[in-house]
Amino acid sequence: MIDYMLVMRASNRNKVQDMADKFPGQCKFTAGKKSWSVKCDIACPSAFQNELAEEDAKQLIANGVKYVAEISNMGSQPGAIKAIQAAGIPFGPGKAVNAGGVATSGLEICQNAEHRNWTAEEVDKNLHTIMDNIYAQCVKYGRKADGTIDYVKGANLAGFMRVADAMVAQGII
Repeated sequence: MIDYMLVMRASNRNKVQDMADKFPGQCKFTAGKKSWSVKCDIACPSAFQNELAEEDAKQLIANGVKYVAEISNMGSQPGAIKAIQAAGIPFGPGKAVNAGGVATSGLEICQNAEHRNWTAEEVDKNLHTIMDNIYAQCVKYGRKADGTIDYVKGANLAGFMRVADAMVAQGII
């Protein structure tokens, strides 16, 4: 199925209907509906900014979604985020979830600066370390009194602290 997706992308014909026709029972197309109407465990707003609206979030919640993780920049509207959090469903904001792509670019820059090539295993290990640290920072700054984690708050505070620490280190503050 992934090979077919690559063919579709290369042909510039990215139609879910085509996938559903080619792989009946493995791919579902819901004509006239958003993908959020399909029952799922994990939802990943990914196409564009503000993709997931509050009513979409409510549909996901009604369908029993367990996790929502933005894999685009600001893929969810504020009302959607509030609805998901109010339902007690973990919500991973794009600034934390997407950090893997940015980190991978940083790792490439490091390799180029050192004039060496890391193995896939070395890159993977470094990326895991970076993402584990981001998660730990989200937990550190986002833990609420009841023990739950507000990953949005955690990511925002972690980002703020990194900038503040850098400003102090540079003597700006």
